[in-house]
Amino acid sequence: MTTETRAFNAVSFFAYLKEGQLAGIRCRSCGKLSAEARPMCQACHSRDVEWFQFSGRGQLSAFTCISVVPNAMGEKGFGRNNPYCSGIVTLEEGPRISALILGVDAANPQNIATGMALTLDVRDMESDRPTLAFVPA
Repeated sequence: MTTETRAFNAVSFFAYLKEGQLAGIRCRSCGKLSAEARPMCQACHSRDVEWFQFSGRGQLSAFTCISVVPNAMGEKGFGRNNPYCSGIVTLEEGPRISALILGVDAANPQNIATGMALTLDVRDMESDRPTLAFVPA
């Protein structure tokens, strides 16, 4: 399916993730990029938007390490003895997105640095809702 025929919604966002691609929108009116799949530009409110494929590269802007986990993360093996890291990634193209940060020691957050280079690493691609994740570059 081409980018022009997919609706601007979460279902399509996850369909791109299943293909290993991080897609958001670009406004044709003002050029604003957004990592969120939405049918309207958040800057100028134009509905003239198109899909935009991000490079999958960025840097860690903020993070937290979580050891008291929701059920879904507990089912994936995370918990008090195996915390996970969640962060805000500033994409190379500018927008920010929240994602799981893998390949870091969440039990020792002092070893995780904001500003570190990250690359896209989609997990659970067979799922209807793949996991958006990044790993150190």
